[in-house]
Amino acid sequence: MRSQLSRVHALAGALLFALATGSAQAAVSAEEAAKLGKELTPVGATRAGNKDGSIPEFTGEKNFPEETKKYTRARLEELRKKDPDKLENDFKKNVDPAAVNPLFEISKANMAQYADKLTEGQKAMLSKYPTYKLRVYKPVRTAYYPKEIEAATIANATTAVLTGTDDLKGAKLGFPFPIPKNGAEVIWNHKLKFRGSAAKRYNNQAIVKPDGSFVLTKLVEDVKFKYANLKDPPAADNKLFAFYLSEVVSPPRVAGQITLVHEFAGTEGGGRAAWLYSPGLARVTRAPDVGYDNPALGTDNEQYNDQIDVFNGALDRYNWKLVGKKEVYIPYNSYQINSPKLKYKDILRPFHINPEYPRYELHRVWVVEATLKPGTRHNFAKRTFYVDEDSWAISSIDNYDARGALWKVQEAHLLTAPFIPTTTGIPELIYDLQSNRYFATTMVNEDAVTDFEVTYSDSYFDPSNLKRRARGK
Repeated sequence: MRSQLSRVHALAGALLFALATGSAQAAVSAEEAAKLGKELTPVGATRAGNKDGSIPEFTGEKNFPEETKKYTRARLEELRKKDPDKLENDFKKNVDPAAVNPLFEISKANMAQYADKLTEGQKAMLSKYPTYKLRVYKPVRTAYYPKEIEAATIANATTAVLTGTDDLKGAKLGFPFPIPKNGAEVIWNHKLKFRGSAAKRYNNQAIVKPDGSFVLTKLVEDVKFKYANLKDPPAADNKLFAFYLSEVVSPPRVAGQITLVHEFAGTEGGGRAAWLYSPGLARVTRAPDVGYDNPALGTDNEQYNDQIDVFNGALDRYNWKLVGKKEVYIPYNSYQINSPKLKYKDILRPFHINPEYPRYELHRVWVVEATLKPGTRHNFAKRTFYVDEDSWAISSIDNYDARGALWKVQEAHLLTAPFIPTTTGIPELIYDLQSNRYFATTMVNEDAVTDFEVTYSDSYFDPSNLKRRARGK
């Protein structure tokens, strides 16, 4: 009897320890992993279309002419300035003509007909704003990644392990979890997706008031990716996976502010170390609050730090549930809304962006629900994520307040850049259903093309370099 009690106590103790520390999620079996590159794409999407043909078979890079895969930044910038029509049309050359024009439009009047393929955020927007509409096009599955990323992803399938929500081991270069078993693994795929090795981006963001007025905030952002970096592959289990440096260019009241972030796996500091330079203080300070629901600089509480890149940072304040796959209309192949022929005033309208320019397509997404853990705090008590199966990019998030009411609706207008190649969200939007304002970021129509050929040393992102840069102002 005593030995039985001892075993019971031991099992109970082990269970409590696992609950307290976060149990490790085992990698998938070799049998499951063998599906990658066959019935699944190398990064884990279902290769086949759906039963009724409304979602086609995966085609990836076949959708792009060879010349678009070889575009340099200089060539893109030349086309942006001198021949924007060619720039837009080059990406359509291999596309089925039936995918060029809208199939139908969803509005408040007919939304019930399509309700099973709409997010709760889309339903709320359609119900609240009569001018909000979704133009739906034939889907084109354009997302693809370099062969090295695909091969590394297949290798990671049987080696990557996530303990709790933030302790990642056994992954290198590729997506860590192409066959995810829980919600946290899906989010890690988004966080670590390949985006090139480095970038300098000229970002524009705006808070749009209900009357449609806005003031642009311009930033220059420098990024070096340490995890999925083909030019400088990381060592296995290197916890540091990105450097980020941004400087505000305008408006004058916030110009000169600099933010430096080191992003890493783990929960210490919310998954990052951060520093700030403020011209008013004329000094560099550590920034422990650059994370979670602390407001991002210059966003007037309309974007939290963990909403940058749609979602980023530590996952530890939420319980993550993998709901499964669902067919949803999401923003995709968003080339028209990024046309250099458009001005920001053409896009930004009262209550929501101009519905003439976004492109929505039916795609399969992973649905993940995050609910706030007891004893932790965040202004969003629940979040529902919709993650594109082909790219692992988050396309939409429904964010709920403490009362359970839908509060903020996020959208990332996905497009594939074949010259990198990666799929990313441009622009990103956060609609505030309570204030009737919205926040738009990563808008690039009127500015220079993102420099994806730039290189940075690690020392460029050292805090001491930030101090030298600040002293030079």
